[in-house]
Amino acid sequence: MKKLLMSFLFLLLGVAIASTASADVIVIPQSALIPSTTYYTDILGDPVAWNGGSPRSSDPIRNDDAFSGPINLGFSLNFYGNDYTTFFANNNGNVSFGNGISAYTPSGPQGAPQPIISPFFADVDTRNSESGLMYLRSDPGQIIVTWDRVGYYNSHADKLDSFQLVLRSSDYAVPAGEGQIGFFWRTIGWETGDASGGSGGFGGTPAAVGFGDGLSNGFILQGSTQAGISRVVQNHRLWFNFSAEGGEPELPPDGGTPVPEPATLLLMGIGLVGMGSLSRFMLK
Repeated sequence: MKKLLMSFLFLLLGVAIASTASADVIVIPQSALIPSTTYYTDILGDPVAWNGGSPRSSDPIRNDDAFSGPINLGFSLNFYGNDYTTFFANNNGNVSFGNGISAYTPSGPQGAPQPIISPFFADVDTRNSESGLMYLRSDPGQIIVTWDRVGYYNSHADKLDSFQLVLRSSDYAVPAGEGQIGFFWRTIGWETGDASGGSGGFGGTPAAVGFGDGLSNGFILQGSTQAGISRVVQNHRLWFNFSAEGGEPELPPDGGTPVPEPATLLLMGIGLVGMGSLSRFMLK
C-alpha cells in the first residue's frame, strides 16, 4: 500500500508539472467582495433530492456526498466554450456540467474532472436533523441553488454554513450592479469536514471558491483552500459575467482586477492534495 501511494503521488506530481504550460489559473482578489448579509432571494424553492453519488443515507433529501442530475437549466449556457442545457447540483457546495461530483475534499475548482462552479466546495453533510438542506429554485432565465444552514461531515451541526448560487442565461436582462453568476454568503461557521483532515469544522483542506473548465483552467478567490476562507467570504456577495468570447467567467468592470497565479506551484499543490484525498477516501 505504501508503494502504491508513493507511485500515485509521483504520478500526480508529474501530471501537474506537465500541465503547467497550458494551465490558466486566475486569482480573484478579495477586494472584489461586496459586503452583504442577505441572500439574493429568501424564496429558496424545493429541497434537492439526490439520485446519484454516494449518499450514505436512505433519506432522499438528507445526505452526504450525493448529487442530483442531470437537471434542466431551462436555457442554454455557454461555459468555457461549451453549450449546456443541463447541470448537476452537488451536495458539497458546487454545481457541475457533464457529470455529478461526489468528491468532498476540494483540490481547487479547476482540478475537478469536469466543468464546475463552486460557491463553497467543502464536505457538506445534511444527515443531522439540526442541519438545513440544499434547495433549488428555477425561474425564467435563471436557477438558484441554496445551501441553507448546512452542517459538515461527519453528521455535525454545531456549526452551519449558508450560501447561495445564482446562475443566469446569456440573454437574461441583468440589472445594473449584478451579473450572470452570483455568489452569496451569509453565516459561514465551518470550512472543513472531518474526512478532509479537519476537526470541529477547521484545519485540513478548507473550502474552495471559484470556477473550473475541467482541464485545470479556472478562476479561484484569493484565499481559496486556505485556512480562514470562511471569514473571508462570510457576509459578502460577488457577481460575475461571462466573456463575450469563450464563455469564461469574468468580473464585472468594477469588481477588481484578477491576476494570474503561478501555475507550477498551484498544480503541484493539486497533486499533493489529490494524494491526501485518496488516503482519506479509504477512511470515509
